[in-house]
Parts: sequence; C-alpha cells; structure tokens
Amino acid sequence: MPAFLYQDNKIIEENRVLRLTSPATVAVLAALTALGPLATDMYLPAMPAMAEALNTGPDQVQLTLSLYMAGFALAQLFCGPVSDRFGRRPVMIAGFGLFLLASLLCAFAPNVEWLLAGRFLQAFGGAAGPVLGRAAVRDIYGPVEAGRVLSYMASTMAMAPALAPVVGAGLLLFFGWESVFLLLAIYAAIMLLVLALMMPEPLPADRRQSVAPRVILANYRMLLTQRAFIGYTLINASGFAGLFAFLSGSSFVLIEYMGLSPFQYGIGFMLIVLGFFSGTLFSGRYSHRLGRDRLLLLATLLCALAGTTMAGLAIAGLHEPWAVIGPHILFLFGFGIVMPQSMAGALAPNPQCAGSASSLFGFLQMTIAALGGALVGQFHDGTSRTMAIAIALGGLVSLTSYLGLIRQRNGASSISQPNCRQG
Repeated sequence: MPAFLYQDNKIIEENRVLRLTSPATVAVLAALTALGPLATDMYLPAMPAMAEALNTGPDQVQLTLSLYMAGFALAQLFCGPVSDRFGRRPVMIAGFGLFLLASLLCAFAPNVEWLLAGRFLQAFGGAAGPVLGRAAVRDIYGPVEAGRVLSYMASTMAMAPALAPVVGAGLLLFFGWESVFLLLAIYAAIMLLVLALMMPEPLPADRRQSVAPRVILANYRMLLTQRAFIGYTLINASGFAGLFAFLSGSSFVLIEYMGLSPFQYGIGFMLIVLGFFSGTLFSGRYSHRLGRDRLLLLATLLCALAGTTMAGLAIAGLHEPWAVIGPHILFLFGFGIVMPQSMAGALAPNPQCAGSASSLFGFLQMTIAALGGALVGQFHDGTSRTMAIAIALGGLVSLTSYLGLIRQRNGASSISQPNCRQG
C-alpha cells in the first residue's frame, strides 16, 4: 500500500507520522539535504592533523575533498532517475545506508588510500539526500512556491556548515580526527530511522518515469537544450565553485599560513556561514516581492564584487585573516540567494522528471566545483592568492552566466520547454 493517494489535488498520507506539507517535513528534508555540508565541512579543521597522522601531504588530504565531490557528482546521475521510477524515499534509504558504512570505513582507515576509498563511497551514498530533498520540494510545492521553501530550507541547513567546523575542531581536540567520521555515521543512522518510520513518499504514482537508459539519456539531452536550465545551473555551479575553492584551501591558508588555531578557524567559518544564512533569509523574504531573476542579479553582483575584492587584497600582499574572512562573508551572502533561487529556476519547467533535472543540476554543480577545488590544491603556493583568485573567477562567471543566459533569454522560454519523456 503506498503511503499516499492523490485525490482532488489533495495529498492524503497513510501510515506515516509526518504530513508532506507540514513544517516538520520541510525540517526533515533540510536535515537530509544537510548531509552534504556536514560531510564536507566538519572535517576541515582536522585536515592538517589528518595529513600528519596518515603520513601524507596536504595535496593528498585535499584530494579527499575533491574525490568526495567527484563521487557526489557521479552518484547524482543515477539516484535522480532511479527515484523518478521507484520514489524518493527508498532511494534515500539506500543512500544513507551506504553513507553510514562508508563513514565507518573513513573512521578506521589505516592509510590515505583507504580514506580516499571511504570518501568516494561516502559521497556515492550521501548524494541521495541533497538531490532527492530538492526533488521532493518540487514534488510537493510546485514551480513557484519551491523557491521560497528552498530558501527557508537553506536557512535551516545553514546551521550545519556554521556549526560543523566548530564541532569538528572540538572532536579533533578531545577525541582525534576519527571521531568526526563516527559522528557522521551516527547522523546517518538517525536519518535512516526517520526515513523508515516517519517520512511519506512525495512522488505520486502518475509521475513515475521509466529507468530505460534511452529514456534517461533522452531526458538529459532535453535538459541540456533548455537555455533556462543551463543558465540557472551555471549561475549556481560557478558560485559553488567559489565556495568550494574556499573549502579546499581555507584550512591550509588560515591555519598553516596565517596562524589561526583550529578553534579560531571554526569561529571564523561560523561568521562566514552566517553570511550564507542571512542571504537565504533575504531570499525567502523577498522571493515574491522581487522575483527570482532580480534576486539573482543582485546576488551574482555581490559574489563578483566580493571575490574580486578578496583577490585584489591577496595580490596586493595583504595576507591577513580579515582579508579572507570579510570578503567571503559577502560572497556567501550572495550565494545564499543564488543557491535556492537557481535550484528552483532549473527545476521549475520539469515537473515530470524533477529527479533527473535535480541530478543533472547537481552533477554539473559538483563537477565544476571539484575541478576548481583540485586546481586550488594543485597550484596552492602557501598564501591566499590561488584560493582568492579562484573565488573571484567563480563570482565573475556566475554574473556572466546570469547576464548572458538568463537576463537575455526570451521571456517565454522558461515555460515553453520540451517535455520529459516518460517511457
């Protein structure tokens, strides 16, 4: 018996604690989506200590982050289409189960090779939370309201990256770096129980898609012809690449080069994430009043201004924590607007294959970000210059994508789009 029936455009859930349209369900979806930020941010203060403990260099430890993002990107190509066929909930259950086991592998890794393998598997399981959380919001709330709901979800999610480095620094201080991955395993176990016992299925039976490769490929090909989908995706991906450049290089820049303690780094990171939190609240509050595209113009301008300011200070030789943290607060305020609005814009025309659209959106986002992070690690010169230049490029490309692909598009193109194939 399915957990819901659709009748007279109302959702009637059966045998589940949560109602799909309740605030509690939005909070659960935010917690599921927060797995990505937790798995990337919590171990950032421990990266130098991990390099020492595993007798390896910073480049290998930074590779655990890039490999995680690459695995995350690859997994999204599969979990979205599969969830379009079988539903969001069973795929999330399978993904969180794999994430739990992979987190234990990371915690007990005897060398960096095993850690790299664990991080890749962790990413492959963890992708289900963010991808299917976005798709579930589109399933439940439709194309317009989804932008507002995703903004408030992002506000809730911002607590995860704000607290994660501080928690990671505390765990490192008292229990060692391995405890970070043990805590992630516990988080995954709790989410598994919530999914299994409380969460209803948001995808109705009449929207189920075929998992035939030709249908999946046809839908991906169709999405890649949508100017709006490509525009919104590039706005998000380039902004996220700037964020990921900071994630990849900031612990080495701020802790090793500028002399912050892991705890001070965690506090600075919390201030930065408060910028993201403020941006998401601004996005949710003004989503209806200003509209998606005007919000994105403001946000991409802020990202470009913040990134170029940081790069200019670094090139001028001002290698101080404030010259990194201050501009990045502004960058993340802009990205706090970019993230939910660009997600909603990319998914809006594609209700029949929201899982596939979310998958392709996330794949492009993570692939571009992983390449950016790998370049930061490869060309890191011991100062903040490489990281700051990468952040500036992310902001500038995000602004250019908006101006070239969204602002200039035909006003009807966002709704007059090819339809997803169902079989």
